[in-house]
Amino acid sequence: MKEVVGECSVCGKEILCMDGFLNGVISKHERLYCFDCANPIEHENSNS
Repeated sequence: MKEVVGECSVCGKEILCMDGFLNGVISKHERLYCFDCANPIEHENSNS
């Protein structure tokens, strides 16, 4: 089962919930990102 849960905060790509698993990342600031856009953000957060 696939369900759209939102859009990436950076690129606007649809983020899906697929069989109970989020196909993206929720940041500590409660923003939704696709995996491609989340990688640079995770590196920024680890430096602070």
